[in-house]
Amino acid sequence: MTPCTHDSSLRSLELPDAFEDLSGVIRADLKVIVTALTQRASERLLLSQRQSLQLQRNLWNDLTRVICETVEPLTIDRH
Repeated sequence: MTPCTHDSSLRSLELPDAFEDLSGVIRADLKVIVTALTQRASERLLLSQRQSLQLQRNLWNDLTRVICETVEPLTIDRH
């Protein structure tokens, strides 16, 4: 049997310098969004604790990745 390896780390929100002052606000908003979506999915879909944690981790990592990738081209050195 092959052991399951899951990356349990959360991706950090790393914004370019021009947006660095928004990191705290965006991080707080993401936390609220991820928590609300996870709670609703857990209630409606009767997710196990493990499934809820995995969903929460996936949502956080995917949302932060998309934000970082979308904002990255807006850096001053890219203009």
